[in-house]
Amino acid sequence: MSLYLRELQMVSGSGKPTISSSTLARRLGLTASQVRKDFAYFGQFGYPGIGYRCDELIQKIRSILGTDRVWPVALIGCGNLGQALLGYRGFGNQGFSVVAAFDKQPNLVGRTFEGLTVRHMDELAETVVASKIELAVLAVPAAAAAEATQEIVAAGISGIMNFAPVTLNLPPSVSQVGVDLAIELEQLAFSVVAKQRARDRSEKG
Repeated sequence: MSLYLRELQMVSGSGKPTISSSTLARRLGLTASQVRKDFAYFGQFGYPGIGYRCDELIQKIRSILGTDRVWPVALIGCGNLGQALLGYRGFGNQGFSVVAAFDKQPNLVGRTFEGLTVRHMDELAETVVASKIELAVLAVPAAAAAEATQEIVAAGISGIMNFAPVTLNLPPSVSQVGVDLAIELEQLAFSVVAKQRARDRSEKG
């Protein structure tokens, strides 16, 4: 659904009010039947002879994903990665607002990045309640991840996007998404090598 949403936003932004399942499928490298099947799982969104109305379908998908409202987010860890994430405009464009940033390092606490003053982790629980924060982005070093995670869970956070290169031990009530950039590059490297090997075998054959 997220991939469909991004593509529909691009189509709508280009001034096209509608799109067919075959065109959407082609843009994403899928089949038209797969697109129709994915959308049919959540309801009937298409119109005979028209296809999908982009703006209408964007709103439907936002509702499905739960991004038809603004989600306040806490950033945990304000080192180089954390600062880069604070500057990422994509969060706001998709309904996520980083409203508070936290760290424990004396050289970071009290500094301001992208309009947010870094708070000490001791203030996390209080801020979560006051700002009704449900999501956190964890961008601390691996060695600090376990302790930070305990504090995030204790503060009442419901979901964590984890950029730390470790597996988090979380209770069933807390959801997580892991973002390990090194793993992504490893998968990309594997894909490139696999294609090279296939091409070499083809040339030898």
